[in-house]
Formats: sequence, C-alpha cells, structure tokens
Amino acid sequence: QVHVVESGGGLVQPGGSLRLSCAASGSIFGIYVMAWYRQAPGNEREFVARLTITGTTNYADSVEGRFTISRDNGRNTMYLQMNTLKPEDTAVYYCKASDRRGYNYWGRGTQVTVSS
Repeated sequence: QVHVVESGGGLVQPGGSLRLSCAASGSIFGIYVMAWYRQAPGNEREFVARLTITGTTNYADSVEGRFTISRDNGRNTMYLQMNTLKPEDTAVYYCKASDRRGYNYWGRGTQVTVSS
C-alpha cells in the first residue's frame, strides 16, 4: 500500500508561481512513475506531468515550458514547480503514484486558484 499526500496549493495572481509537493509513504519501493493531474470544476481530470523512476519526464502541452516536475528521493517527495500561472490553471491538483503491478494510488488533492 502506498499513501500520497499533496500540499502547497493556494491563491496566486496571474503570472505568479507556486510549488506543489507530493509526499509518498508506505510501500514506495514498488513505485515506478509518479504524476500530477488536475481537475477544474465541470471538467474531467486531466494529465499535467509525470516523472518515471529513470528520470523521464512528460508534460501536457498546456503546461510545457511553465511547469517543472522533480523529486527528492531522500524525502520521498515529488514536486511540481508552476510558473507563469494563468487563470485556466485553476483546479484541484492530484498526485498519482503507480507501481509495477498496475495499481494506482491517488491523493486527495490540493486546490490551486489563479485569480487577481
């Protein structure tokens, strides 16, 4: 079993920055990829970025060049640095950890609001 907990959300003005964190605990040695998703009101949950155990990263077109995914293995924590935020980035951001058996573990999300 793996537990992931997101933090770092909040209210920020357009053009501002936030850094989200995702802390993993439990049977983390089986995790091979971690990812960020987001869901805005009335929309389906969508992919934002992912980071594999080998260090490969992928980003949604809408955040490419503005968001950066990274990890601190010593702290079992993944980050999402979000720069040049736009109102359309407003959403609940979720962390997902996936293991090699095909199980996905989701956090409860953290709210990001971009507004002046």
